[in-house]
Amino acid sequence: MSANIRKLIVQVDETRKEMGRDITPPTRRAVAIAVIANPYAGRYSESLDELIAIGEELGALLGQKAVAALGIEPGDVQSYGKAAIVGESGELEHAAAILHPKLGAPLRVAVEKGAALVPSAKKRGTLGTAIDVPLGHKDAAFVRSHFDAIEARVSDAPRAGEIVVAVAVTDSGRPLPRIGGLQHSEIKGEDGLR
Repeated sequence: MSANIRKLIVQVDETRKEMGRDITPPTRRAVAIAVIANPYAGRYSESLDELIAIGEELGALLGQKAVAALGIEPGDVQSYGKAAIVGESGELEHAAAILHPKLGAPLRVAVEKGAALVPSAKKRGTLGTAIDVPLGHKDAAFVRSHFDAIEARVSDAPRAGEIVVAVAVTDSGRPLPRIGGLQHSEIKGEDGLR
C-alpha cells in the first residue's frame, strides 16, 4: 500500500538571535509534513497493516525531505522526532500504527544512524490542529541540549478521513544551551543513551 498523499509541506525554522545574542551558526530545525488519506477512516479493523506500511514509506520520504531542507549531509543531523494527528473519523491507534512499528528504520537511514529512540507525539484533531513534534538527540538520549520541539500545523488538515504525519530534524541543539549534562561532542552513540 502506498500513501495517498494530498499535501506535502516542508518548513525550516532558523534562530539567529536569542536574548539579544547572536547565534553563530544559527540553530536550524526542519519539519516535513504529509497529509494522507486514512484507509481505515470510519471503520474498525483488527489489522492496521496498511498504515504500518505507510509509516515505513513516510519515514523515508519525510526524513529525506527534512534533511534536504536543511541542506546538510544525513550524518550531520543531530536530533529528530515524529508526530501524527488523526482526523475525527480515525482513531488514535491509527497514528500509532504509522509512527511506531516501521517509520523509525527508514528515518534512521535518512539521518545516518539514529541509535536513540525517536521521540513521538500523537493526537486527534481537526482542521488547523497543531502538534509539537518532540526532538531528541538522534544518537544519545541523555544530551539535554537537544531536548526541544517544533510545531507542525496544516491550516486545512486533518480532514475527517485524513492523518497529518510530521518528521522533524535539526542540525544542532537549542540556542544557548546551558543546563549541563552530556554534551554533543562527548557522545559515543552506541547504546542510544550516551
